Amino acid sequence: MKRLPKLLLCAAISLGGWAALPVPATTHAAASSVTIMLDGYPLPFPVEPAMMSGTTMVPFRAISEALGINVLWNQTAKQITATTTGDTGKKTVVLTLGKTAATVNGAAVKLAVAPQNVRGTTMVPLKFFSEQFGAAVSWNQATKTVSITSPKKDLYTLGFYAQGAYGEVSLIPGFDAVAFGWSRIDRSGQFTTSSTDFWWPVPAGDVTPELIVQNAAAGGTDPYLMVYSGDKELELTKNLEDLTLQQQTITGIVDLAVQKGFKGIGLDLEGLGLTGDKAAVQAQYNTFVRNLTVKARAAGLKVTVIVPPLNGSYKGYDYKTLAQIADDLIVMAYAYEDESRPEPMNKVDEGIRLALKQVPKEKLILGISVYSENETSVNAKIGLAKRYGLKGIAVWRLGLIGQPVWAEMGKSMELQ
Repeated sequence: MKRLPKLLLCAAISLGGWAALPVPATTHAAASSVTIMLDGYPLPFPVEPAMMSGTTMVPFRAISEALGINVLWNQTAKQITATTTGDTGKKTVVLTLGKTAATVNGAAVKLAVAPQNVRGTTMVPLKFFSEQFGAAVSWNQATKTVSITSPKKDLYTLGFYAQGAYGEVSLIPGFDAVAFGWSRIDRSGQFTTSSTDFWWPVPAGDVTPELIVQNAAAGGTDPYLMVYSGDKELELTKNLEDLTLQQQTITGIVDLAVQKGFKGIGLDLEGLGLTGDKAAVQAQYNTFVRNLTVKARAAGLKVTVIVPPLNGSYKGYDYKTLAQIADDLIVMAYAYEDESRPEPMNKVDEGIRLALKQVPKEKLILGISVYSENETSVNAKIGLAKRYGLKGIAVWRLGLIGQPVWAEMGKSMELQ
């Protein structure tokens, strides 16, 4: 990740053996329509928020896990200890069930209502949670909605740079990596930098493609050579089935990446598995990625594999094996429907959850298309990456982001 302070949330959670405490007579559960929204998307919870002596109480575990906060439970003392390390240093918060006295870095803090265990779920005052854990939290009585905005986080960020992206070249230093889409596998199955849609740009005055790549690396952003292909004319299939052609392609990709000063390779080879024997296609693609990765790593290059979502149409991608081979995976959780409007959150959420069944969260990157998203929707997608603890996000693409979206992204994550 880039050179910025990172919110670290430590310890492990153990909820086993929590004794249920009686709910005070002053407790009134909220209506069954109560919703907890985290970064604009519903958060499941085991026990509804409740009013206790005029104080809104919320389920501690459900919210803190979604924010990446792990807590340590002391069964003997009936205490919850949460420790955070952020920009302002280390903070340790200790709450005791049934006690209105909490401590923050050893200093006493009085709670309006003591933490309570309701049906096996610890409930804490909403206001206290917000103040101590850096999340903006509010309660809307009219709609019975708890709205939470997660704290800014230092996620890994990758930006895509293709034709038409130069207008936002100044944004490159805000990313950890940028994948330059100037190459592809053409309709004959050959690797090329002179196709009709992904090609090596011509110099614009003193600005050359090589200079942009060099400047990115000098500024601390890792430049990746992105290789694109579809399979509408079976161009990718030709490459996978012809081992001689495949080896020529791999050699061409790695040699170009080394010659031009790239730090990694991004494989955006799309369209596999729409029809035919999906298992056979997956095996062929695994072989291609494995062979390329061996050669790339021998040359000191990283490999990122870009894949369509598992809840999409293309089934030619073995997430589990690809994640074991490559350094990371980007799931393109977009193009589910009309791309002129924000992607449906439930489909993006489903795409992430399906991927996490096969890929460690530390290797999974959420692809976000700002062709679809806008300043009112982009942080909800970033919020899902934060909620599931993913490695980061990848943005398609520079040239489409725009200042309003960039400014909103900067409220959710560290960009520079």
